[in-house]
Amino acid sequence: MPVPCDQNPITLASYLDGELAPDQIPAMHEHIATCPQCAIEIAELTRLKHGLRAARGHHTPTLEFKKKLQQQVAPPRRPRLNVLRFIPAALALAATLLLAFTWTQHSRRQDAFSEVADLHVNALASTNPLDVISTDRHTVKPWFQGRIPFSFNVPELTGTEFTLLGGRVVYLHQQPGAQLIVAMRQHKISVLIFQASPGQALPFPASTEAGAHNAFTVETWQSNGLRFLVIGDVDATEIERLAQSLKQANS
Repeated sequence: MPVPCDQNPITLASYLDGELAPDQIPAMHEHIATCPQCAIEIAELTRLKHGLRAARGHHTPTLEFKKKLQQQVAPPRRPRLNVLRFIPAALALAATLLLAFTWTQHSRRQDAFSEVADLHVNALASTNPLDVISTDRHTVKPWFQGRIPFSFNVPELTGTEFTLLGGRVVYLHQQPGAQLIVAMRQHKISVLIFQASPGQALPFPASTEAGAHNAFTVETWQSNGLRFLVIGDVDATEIERLAQSLKQANS
């Protein structure tokens, strides 16, 4: 009979939301990797987060509602009225709309980075995180052919601090992509690759230097119609070195 786990569910939720202290994260990684109960709980919490995001998207204001709201805030101009009196209100409305647009873009990007972190955590928590297991890039790259609608190059990592473990097919915003798992000492790093065509634009900036998102270090960029993301609980310099190898292989 499995030994009951006394891990606090609140701690698991904090881990998934990136709210744990940095010194607690490695121990939590190790615990999830060896505790089936917590791995299942993490998977359930991830599905719940995705469901909440999808529900929130169903309740965004419609274009018709926005038009009616704008008409109420700024009614049609009548003859012989002083146009200047409406300038402050118009400027205030424009500022409000700009702020709302900026906030919406920021929120979408934060949600996207959270989903990337969820994909990485799921891989760490899963008992079978890889669909193809191999340290040979010439085995891993061909495996994706016919499973995703694009191709990419896997860098040669032999002789470096990084070790390719394998990969799997994942989905982000209903788009299929590739997830490579790379080991660096006791750490695992995810490399995620998706199409970046105009009709399938993901809400990320064009490129970012390695920085912290949801307790992980993330770097992202676009190249040759592909979106690359590298995420892991390692230093920014190590993420940047792996990212540079990917950039050179796919330039």
